Amino acid sequence: MSNSDETFRIVLIIGAVLLFPAGIYYRFKSQSTGEALDRRQEGLGILLTLRPIAAAGVIGLITFMVNPSAMAWSSLPLPDSLRWAGVGIGIAGGTLLLWTFNTLGPNLTDTVVTRKTHTLVTRGPYRWVRHPFYDSGALCILANSLVASNWFLLLTGLLALLLLVVRTRKEEENLLKRFGDDYRTYMERTGRFWPKSGS
Repeated sequence: MSNSDETFRIVLIIGAVLLFPAGIYYRFKSQSTGEALDRRQEGLGILLTLRPIAAAGVIGLITFMVNPSAMAWSSLPLPDSLRWAGVGIGIAGGTLLLWTFNTLGPNLTDTVVTRKTHTLVTRGPYRWVRHPFYDSGALCILANSLVASNWFLLLTGLLALLLLVVRTRKEEENLLKRFGDDYRTYMERTGRFWPKSGS
């Protein structure tokens, strides 16, 4: 293991220590109602692929944090300057992720189904985009891939992100059914993944 890998391994561990507990906290808090969510609404293709692919990426990331040499088979020859750029991207992605968690609160789900007590959130990062979670996810995927200098993390992350993007259509259909014209008006003034010009 090179000195660079050891440095970036520590950076990734620090990021995980800061973000994973927050994610667990907000997930646990949102599930306090005990309401069952029907993930079958995602469609069979998404249901069978999204979580296994994401899990493979997470396992790869954890493996790098434990022992970078175990992920050497998928390493990329990136300069340290690009890997440090990944650290900056990770800070931006992690900040957006925490802001989104805090803004969404008890409305948080990991599927396209809304909870019975779901409210339409249009504040915080939702003021500009309808799916800031996916934006923060994209930033974190890119950051982890650069910091770890690893194509496997990038590939699994991009595949998972692509499946989330595909799933977004069903998610928005459900939100339109739930909130009607309020959500339609919200869609008109916001972008799906990046702000509309002039918004």
